[in-house]
Amino acid sequence: MKFRLKNITSRRAFLIYVIVSILVTVTSVYILSNLITDLTEKANDDLATRNFFKKQEFMSEELTKFWEQEKRIEHVLKISSSANLDNNLQLLSSLQANNKLVVNNWFQINENAIHFGNNTISDEIKNDVKSFLLQNKNAKHLSVVIPQGNEWVWRIYFKLVSENNTTIKYGYDINLRLLHSYISKIDKTKTATNYAFVFDKNGTCVYHPEIAFLGKNIFKISGFNPSDTIYSKKQDFAKRTTLSEFLKVDVIRFTKKLDIKHSNWFVCVNVPKMVSDENVALIKKYSTWIYSITTVMLLLIFYLFSYANRRAYREKGIVIKEKNKLLVENEKIIKEKALIQLQQLKEQINPHFLFNSLNSLYMLIGSDIKTAQKFTLNLSRIYRYLIDPPEKNIVLLKDELLFIEKYIFLQQTRFKEELFFSIEIEDESALNKQIPYLAFQVIVENAIKHNTATQENPLTTKILIKADQVIISNNLQKKLTAEPSTKFGLNYLQSIYNYYSKNEFKTSEKDGYFVCTLPLLSIHS
Repeated sequence: MKFRLKNITSRRAFLIYVIVSILVTVTSVYILSNLITDLTEKANDDLATRNFFKKQEFMSEELTKFWEQEKRIEHVLKISSSANLDNNLQLLSSLQANNKLVVNNWFQINENAIHFGNNTISDEIKNDVKSFLLQNKNAKHLSVVIPQGNEWVWRIYFKLVSENNTTIKYGYDINLRLLHSYISKIDKTKTATNYAFVFDKNGTCVYHPEIAFLGKNIFKISGFNPSDTIYSKKQDFAKRTTLSEFLKVDVIRFTKKLDIKHSNWFVCVNVPKMVSDENVALIKKYSTWIYSITTVMLLLIFYLFSYANRRAYREKGIVIKEKNKLLVENEKIIKEKALIQLQQLKEQINPHFLFNSLNSLYMLIGSDIKTAQKFTLNLSRIYRYLIDPPEKNIVLLKDELLFIEKYIFLQQTRFKEELFFSIEIEDESALNKQIPYLAFQVIVENAIKHNTATQENPLTTKILIKADQVIISNNLQKKLTAEPSTKFGLNYLQSIYNYYSKNEFKTSEKDGYFVCTLPLLSIHS
């Protein structure tokens, strides 16, 4: 009788244990499901915001390119005499006319005849340009969207005056339909899978993925209102949920003023909201399944634990043997990873670097032949250094120092008073030690990429060479809308130092400076 009572009591205790376990599991599923839902919603919101910044920066960069002609004209005005100014302007005008997006361009020196870059331009457009110049004779900069026949064009106009009071009026028209094709093609490979449109302060659509909307008033063809461009001082963009005029679904709409000089344009980036909602619902559904299955698995785990424990002892000897083998393989993997990251690093070197260098060289040829020659020689040596990497991914410090001096010369030639560099050698013996290949270029390029540099607030970078380490520092002037760093370069350096068992490599931000410490290596071949 006592045995039966004891058995019944045990079964009741076990039943209570099972019920409590189920209640705890169900409660845990409910709480964790809500937490995961909240975290997923926040993650989706953060992702949408990052995609917005990436898209608006892309649009700013692409549209800003069309203002670069003003810098060229300004430079020609400085270096030209009254005798050759007309010829130089005609040359630049002809070169710009080769751009398929530019359908018309023209210039006028003082009040002389208007020169057109395209000889086949119609009389109707010529009369339109003359009328435009008369109506805006006092304007210094204009950026307007106007109809031109059956097309819409973006007209850029500026007026420059030299020290000897020579006045140049220059303008050009960019076909919005051709601009749409150009941006759409590039946008497919460079930014996230959302869509954006650009419009001026009056609502005229400059760019939209739906070509039929070009030139239309975005305030009239959609639920978008002028008030949607208003945002608080704490946050430099507006964020609202609304119905898309393009996708016909609810979207999270970000609006921000574009950072393009002499224009009052806005970019609107739209992220489909249903994708975010679907993600949250799926996460909640899957989390419920996971924790339900976990409840069943817990019971099975108790049963399998004792069996697995006995088997673990038998397999321990095999594991130790395999571990030793993996240590050898891991060393090979680390080396191969460093090689892969080096290749990625070389491929990640700013593709605009060569274009900007050639553009700077073009400007130098007409103004400073000696500097242009030195610039060309340094550019050649830089690329020779890049295409001939060392076998073990390490080089002598003195070789890396020669390379970075050439790289710095090119950057300073482009940015002049916006960048300052200094190199200080405390211990000459350090020059015969070794350092990871392209280490200086990684740190210097990161400084330029992630910080602003102006004549008023130049970016200053210092390279200090000590007996056993190199310290590179720069003042922090972080870009407000900088693209998140991939850290390919820093990961590559960390892999090299891991391979050679060096733990002193580190980066830090302190007192307004970014500081990177590169330990020197003494590897004998």
